[in-house]
Amino acid sequence: MTIVHNFSISSKRNLGILTIFILIFGLSSCSSNEEIPDERLIEKELYDQAQSRLKSASYSSAIMSLEALESRFPFGRYAEQAQAELIYAYYMNSQFEASQSAAERFINLHPRHSHTGYAFYMKGLAAFTDDSGLFSRYFQSDLAKREVIMAQSSFDELSDFVSRYPRSEYVPHAKQRMIYLRNLLAEHEIYVADFYMKRGAYLAAIGRAKYVIEHLPNTPQTPYALSILVEAYEILDYKELKQTSLVILNSNYPEFDLGDNESVKERSWTNILTLGLMGKEDIKRPISEMP
Repeated sequence: MTIVHNFSISSKRNLGILTIFILIFGLSSCSSNEEIPDERLIEKELYDQAQSRLKSASYSSAIMSLEALESRFPFGRYAEQAQAELIYAYYMNSQFEASQSAAERFINLHPRHSHTGYAFYMKGLAAFTDDSGLFSRYFQSDLAKREVIMAQSSFDELSDFVSRYPRSEYVPHAKQRMIYLRNLLAEHEIYVADFYMKRGAYLAAIGRAKYVIEHLPNTPQTPYALSILVEAYEILDYKELKQTSLVILNSNYPEFDLGDNESVKERSWTNILTLGLMGKEDIKRPISEMP
């Protein structure tokens, strides 16, 4: 009798657990299925669904709708608009490689489309972002080699966009991002130059400082680059070069203190304060041409 009673209790307990699992997975399945576009939706309904999801910042769901729209109606009236908005949706969903690929595809398919400039713009933005934890790493005042390459690539892509579409409404934001990237690259060069100075590799430090002055001019790091030249030339006893660098430094940055020994980590606040430019809040959707 006891065995039967225990079995009954155990069975009820197991049944209860099974019911909970069914409810959990059933609800999860329903939620997932609600995001998948209904195959019976006509083209206009699918486009409207995508627009609604984009407006509510439901980017994963919006991507599903836009991808479905493009695949079901590849030659429809909304296909090209969907392709352009996919670039945006991928970016906002932190799928940056997908955003770049979508931008490149749009450029190749529609070289003369009104949204092609937008594709160039977004391709440049997606080439380098701070979603990979750049902010925390930047407190260490250094970038990995891959990040330097990505930052330079983003700068070059945006520069190409600005030269191709100088009157685009996206140019002001692109230029702001370019300033940020140039400062970031210059800061990295100064960090490496400081590293070489501390280890007595003065010629290598000079090379890095010169690169900032010649290739990344008019950045907040320029006076630091000049001060590194002054210090390195003095150690190497290159008196004329030291004097020339000192004159340039004093003439252009009279308030700069050569005795300031703060570290690059502390100096990097100039760039850290511009990290707001790496946010997504200023990124605009492509202007809809649909009625």
